Amino acid sequence: MIHAAAVLLLLAASGYAVFMSPHSILAFLFFQTSILALYLARMPRRLKIALALLALAVMMPAIGVVNGYYLEVATQVGIFVALALGLNIVVGLAGLLDLGYVAFFAVGAYLWAIFGSPQANRIFGGGFPLDPGWFFAFLLVGLVVAALVGVLLGLPVLRLRGDYLAIVTLGFGEVIRVLANNLDKPINITNGPKGITPIQRPPLPVDPAALPGVSVSLLYALYFYFLVLLIVAVVIVVSRRLENSHIGRAWEAIREDETAAQAMGVPLVRTKLLAFACGASFAGVIGVLFSAKQVFINPESFTFLESIGVLAMVILGGMGSIPGAVLGASVVTVLNLQILKSLSLWLNELRNSGTVVLGYNLANLPTQLEPAKYERMVFGIILVLMMIFRPEGFLPARRRARELADQ
Repeated sequence: MIHAAAVLLLLAASGYAVFMSPHSILAFLFFQTSILALYLARMPRRLKIALALLALAVMMPAIGVVNGYYLEVATQVGIFVALALGLNIVVGLAGLLDLGYVAFFAVGAYLWAIFGSPQANRIFGGGFPLDPGWFFAFLLVGLVVAALVGVLLGLPVLRLRGDYLAIVTLGFGEVIRVLANNLDKPINITNGPKGITPIQRPPLPVDPAALPGVSVSLLYALYFYFLVLLIVAVVIVVSRRLENSHIGRAWEAIREDETAAQAMGVPLVRTKLLAFACGASFAGVIGVLFSAKQVFINPESFTFLESIGVLAMVILGGMGSIPGAVLGASVVTVLNLQILKSLSLWLNELRNSGTVVLGYNLANLPTQLEPAKYERMVFGIILVLMMIFRPEGFLPARRRARELADQ
């Protein structure tokens, strides 16, 4: 219980720090660190779940009301957590290197973007957009369609391994992006590089008129946060059940040695297809939510670098590890959305004020030297350092940690 008391104190202190300094990045990072400390603490599982619900379902929305930017960051973290968990099944559990994972994300996003906007009128002639209530049905539609696309991808590449599989999946991801970029003729399906807008949002569970002091934008921000939180919780439960099932064991057997797995009776074709379908289905669901949240999407939201970013999240956290995927997605998203951008803003303030450091006037500093512009370089450096000093990841799966410890 000493650990439980310490975590309670840490959560309370971090929450108080954020409320007292709602625009402090350090205070918000302190709050996020306290959630990680909660996971690592030694306490009964039920107490840990209760404290996690307190932090994520009560404290985080309250912080978001004080500063809406924090709620946006938390929602983006949840979106990438769901994507990382999906890719963790394909790469971490089954050992199938997929560099085109963002394609499934795009499939889900464009499904709702087309039918939940006037864009579908250009295809079918009228009757669109669909009623906002259809959004929830399209969560299931996105799941099924993305899973089918995952199976279609898996069928022609089942005989490939390693680098060859990575090249084919990379090409598949680029094919989806190029299709989205060029399917504006002869029939305008995706509206090409212009993108699709406005996209319907799901109906609010409460009438905004009943809350006169609360803006509609804040209500939607809270609504999408809780939707993302619910989806992430479901994805974690499903991932855990799959990992501990005979299917998960079969994926791990294929990852370790395909020949040995086949000799032990594991059906390679069916098992690999199931891995692609499960991973793709998670991306399809979160893609539908992403398009409704953003209200606008275009092909630039689904580039190859997005797939690399999600893969980096899985590697940083620890391949095959569910907590690792969650941590990796959180670290990379916060680094991208908060730390690097905050450093760039701080550097610009120093440059504009003419601050002198060691005899050098920062007003003469080139504008190219902004941390936000070197996001990919920073990720690359972090990955190189991880491969050197901690190749198993921050929170590795037990089996992988033992394997690397024996080498």
